[in-house]
Amino acid sequence: MAQLSPLLKQATPVVVDHGEGVYLYDTDGKRHLDFTAGIGVTSTGHCHPHVVSAAREQIGKLIHGQYTTVMHKPMLELTQKLGGVLPEGLDSLFYANSGSEAVEAALRLSRQATKRPNVIVFQGGFHGRTVAAATMTTSGTRFSAGISPLMSGVHVAPFPYAFHYGWDEETATKFALRELDYLFATVCAPNETAAFFIEPVLGEGGYVPANPAFLAGLRERADKHGILLVMDEIQTGFGRTGRFWGHEHFGVRPDIVLIAKGLASGFPISGIAASEELMAKALPGSQGGTYGGNAVACAAAIATLEVIQREGLVENAAERGRQLLEGVRVIADKSPSIGDVRGLGLLVGSEFTTPDGEPDTAKAQAAQKAASAGGLLLLTCGAYMNVVRMVPPLIVDTGQVDEALRIWGDVVAGVE
Repeated sequence: MAQLSPLLKQATPVVVDHGEGVYLYDTDGKRHLDFTAGIGVTSTGHCHPHVVSAAREQIGKLIHGQYTTVMHKPMLELTQKLGGVLPEGLDSLFYANSGSEAVEAALRLSRQATKRPNVIVFQGGFHGRTVAAATMTTSGTRFSAGISPLMSGVHVAPFPYAFHYGWDEETATKFALRELDYLFATVCAPNETAAFFIEPVLGEGGYVPANPAFLAGLRERADKHGILLVMDEIQTGFGRTGRFWGHEHFGVRPDIVLIAKGLASGFPISGIAASEELMAKALPGSQGGTYGGNAVACAAAIATLEVIQREGLVENAAERGRQLLEGVRVIADKSPSIGDVRGLGLLVGSEFTTPDGEPDTAKAQAAQKAASAGGLLLLTCGAYMNVVRMVPPLIVDTGQVDEALRIWGDVVAGVE
């Protein structure tokens, strides 16, 4: 009898029968408050009626129209709609299936357009599991261990993770930028650097937001040296942070934006956006793929964008995010086990530490498991997996946040 690979470790024991909105229902009929959203994917909640209807209708018309062979209406319409929300000047799109593919497409574009070999990523970043993307990932060795040799040309600079360093944000930012300049001087010459790849909020790295001064420093150096600034918005895009794009909080202009996860409420689709001028600098035939821009996924993405705009989900993410962050901080203030709480919009992380400030993986894992048993589905992240993250669908309401905080408060008190 066939079975799933034993390497697929389940975060919870839940076997789902169906989902509705913010809730998942298991095969025993128990209801679970889903504050994982499929790792930030089900932005409009589970099985939003408008998304379901759009996908059903499209399935009856066309399931697969390979987009370097024929064009189809859903992809053309999605491209037009994304044009209304993408950062100014990013008017050309390439579609793929996964976040890793989007990262690799942006890597290929950056190197071909600049004719430079190197890229710089930032400590704690997660960009995917394929070989190139895993090489660019520094949020944990589990994503790249055992597959060496990895891709050459990737260099790592510090991210201003103030809590990790034990500094204030200003000190951490000055350090990170100074070390970036030192990297330029010692390892990776600016004129051989194609791009910076960065998440506006570290995802797998521990839900650590960037800040305006740091991203402004990257933009300044990118402009000075002809380096492309690639913003990995795979987890932070489509309203998740309380702005449509995570980088909007920091007033910085990207050259390339990576999209996936929340774009289609669970259907697999990803992409990169750049200016037409930049996109045209890549080599002909360097973009493509069998399933990219799938017709059903595009229809679901169109419907998702309509729901986000019609139901004011970006504004809701900002309001409910503030409620969630404040509530989690109140709980943390009563707990010596939580060293830091941080987040942006509906991305909130609680970092568990020992009395002497070291990562407390065991307590974070115990809290995540206890929350699951109590009906609140959560995940962990961070280099030491000692950060418990909350990433609910954008449709979450005041009462559901309160329900999550009640469960979380009991959990934290219980693991002390």
